[in-house]
Amino acid sequence: MPRLRPKGLFVGLATVDILYAVEEIPGRDEKISVPAQRIFAGGPATNAAATFAFLGGSAELVTAVGRHALASVIRSDLHERSVRLRDLASSGREAPPVSSIMVYRSSGERTVVSANAAVFSGQLSPFDARRLRDFSILLVDGHYMPLCIAAASEARERRIPVVMDSGSWKEGMGELLPLVDVAICSDDYRPPGCRGTKDVLEFLAAQNIRQVAVTGGASPILLVDQGKRGRVAVERVRSVDTLGAGDILHGAFCFHACQPGTTFRDALARAARVATFSTQFPGTREWMRTFRRGWTAL
Repeated sequence: MPRLRPKGLFVGLATVDILYAVEEIPGRDEKISVPAQRIFAGGPATNAAATFAFLGGSAELVTAVGRHALASVIRSDLHERSVRLRDLASSGREAPPVSSIMVYRSSGERTVVSANAAVFSGQLSPFDARRLRDFSILLVDGHYMPLCIAAASEARERRIPVVMDSGSWKEGMGELLPLVDVAICSDDYRPPGCRGTKDVLEFLAAQNIRQVAVTGGASPILLVDQGKRGRVAVERVRSVDTLGAGDILHGAFCFHACQPGTTFRDALARAARVATFSTQFPGTREWMRTFRRGWTAL
């Protein structure tokens, strides 16, 4: 069956990511030098949109970028990845959020420091509901929460599936959850009163979210699909860099979920293959150079 070219709207955070590969994280009052650096656009919704577009979808990102010189890093990367940008902070002069990232050479694990949505908090233009016209799917990442709620509310009215990506509980999420159709969260996600993954799955299912999944890196993805539990195995590889793997999984899931005849589990499995493949390369874009787009359909 030929693939469709779905149209996805991604709402949330855009950052400038500066990545360094290190042997060890420097201690207090210590400096280290590394042979190279990588600079690219980041953020959950941004990386998901870039992945969605790379796999063959039409992607639009609604976020805050502003007019600062550093914003050109984000704009250039999105243009190169064929992601349409809708900047709701187009008059903002502040530097966009900058993420300083150190990746351990030995394991691919990373440490991140970022201001995230705090930079443009309270400065966004209102969400234009017309942006949702003819979209196949909406992803919200919980950053700029009022914006995510407005988009999800409009999508619910138009019967457009709403996918939520979250790695942590954020203020206002209680208002967002009733508008979500699919929640795919990391195993760090802890709603109030939840101590473990079992609690999280039960909590989200109780919000009438029909499809829920919790990812755990190389561990199997645990899922609940309209009350039925299951799991998706994740291939073990030697990871070079795990940065953005969850974001990539979300973008790939959105693309595959829009394909006719694809079940929730199948979309997760195909998305997991993309995300796993990406961890074998540094950064969040390098994997695209060698990835075969038909590989996940096998």
